[in-house]
Amino acid sequence: MTGEKPRLIVGISGASGVLYGLRALDACRDLGIESHLVMSRSSVLTLAQETSLSPADVQARADVTHKVGDVGAPISSGSYPTLGMIVAPCSVRTMSEIATGVTSSLLTRAADVTLKERRPLVLMVRETPLHLGHLRTMVRLAEMGAVIAPPLPAFYAKPATVAEMVDQSVGRALDLFGLDWKPVKRWGEDIQALKGEA
Repeated sequence: MTGEKPRLIVGISGASGVLYGLRALDACRDLGIESHLVMSRSSVLTLAQETSLSPADVQARADVTHKVGDVGAPISSGSYPTLGMIVAPCSVRTMSEIATGVTSSLLTRAADVTLKERRPLVLMVRETPLHLGHLRTMVRLAEMGAVIAPPLPAFYAKPATVAEMVDQSVGRALDLFGLDWKPVKRWGEDIQALKGEA
C-alpha cells in the first residue's frame, strides 16, 4: 500500500454489540485509516434494536461501504491490499461460516481472504455461554490464524460509562493491527501498576 492510505475492513454482523463496530469506524477516522464497511443483513435488525441510528448513519462513518451481497467487491480479492479485517461484533453464525471456508456473503468472503493472505483477522465474538461446538470452532479459527477477541470489560481501567468500556475493547482489538487509538488506557502508562512484594 505504498503511497496510499492504509485500509482496514470493518465487518458488522448481527450479534448484540453494534456499538463496537460503530466505534471501530470512528477509530479508523481518528487514525487516518481508510475504513471499508460491510454489514450483514442481521446487523441492520440489531442496529434498530440497540440504537436510534439508520444503516445510512452507519455507512456515513465509513470511507467506503460495500453491499453484503457484492462478492465481486475489491475486498473479496487478496490482490486488494488491506491491513486486515475486524468483525465487531462477530456472531456465532458469522464465526462458524468463516471457520468452514464456505462463505455466502461478502462479509465472510472478505474474512476468508484475510486469512488466506495471512493478514490479521480479529473476531470480537459476542456470545455467552459457549457450548463445546462454539469452543471447537474458535480453536479451529485460531489454528487458521484468526484472533478471537471477545469484547470483555477491563475493570482495571476504571470505566465510568458503557462508552468507555466499548472504547477500551475496540482500542485493544485495534492494537492487534498495530494501531494506537487514543481512548485506550494502558497499564503502566495511564494506569499506575500496583507495587507489591513478589
